[in-house]
Amino acid sequence: MEHTLPPLPYPMDALAPQLSKETFEYHYGKHHKAYVDNLNNLQKGTEFESMALEDIVKKATGGVYNNAAQTWNHTFFWNCMKPHGGGEPSGPLADAIKSKWSSFAAFKEAFAKSAVGNFGSGWTWLVKKADGSVDIVNMGAAGTPLTTGDTPLLTIDVWEHAYYIDYRNARPKFQGAPRNLLPALMPRLANQPSFISSTKRTGESEQCPSSVCGFMLAILTTLPSSAMKAIASGIRVFFIQKHC
Repeated sequence: MEHTLPPLPYPMDALAPQLSKETFEYHYGKHHKAYVDNLNNLQKGTEFESMALEDIVKKATGGVYNNAAQTWNHTFFWNCMKPHGGGEPSGPLADAIKSKWSSFAAFKEAFAKSAVGNFGSGWTWLVKKADGSVDIVNMGAAGTPLTTGDTPLLTIDVWEHAYYIDYRNARPKFQGAPRNLLPALMPRLANQPSFISSTKRTGESEQCPSSVCGFMLAILTTLPSSAMKAIASGIRVFFIQKHC
């Protein structure tokens, strides 16, 4: 079963100037596509050739795992971004954040600090634990909550290729300094199936259709000052929108 590069949920220039069209041309059009192509080549003649993408991530090791996980992680990441999204959290999600970090402001600072401090290449995740609590988890390389039993709610890519075109080596500008990070998660936390369905052909995204009860995650940026032009001054809106 051949994997395909899922389409972006918005035009490549939709998040400019915070993320430029050129960044998407390279990050999505070259890096993400390379993971998909590598996975298709590596799985040939193996047990993984007929497996769904999520199942491969959960079972594989080595190169097959790395490319499968990066294929899944990037698709999740793109679906974490949406133009003009946002909103404050409410209900169980707000309660879970307050229980963990005492306030939404403290969560924002913790998420930014964790992302900036995630050494090397990897991903910073907001996850829902089995007991219903939420936590921030740093994972290296192709790390993904699919292998830990946590439910991924939100992620940011901290591989250098995610931001080098727009921000060069200034990761704190891409991640957002803690005081400028302005994520807003909305509106509810509930049991969440992944937006990538294991019943679909591997590599294809469900795009959160109304028939699937899940969450669409979004990230946008805001510019609090002319000196902070970027996700640099902060990832402006993280929102989780339920589709049922």
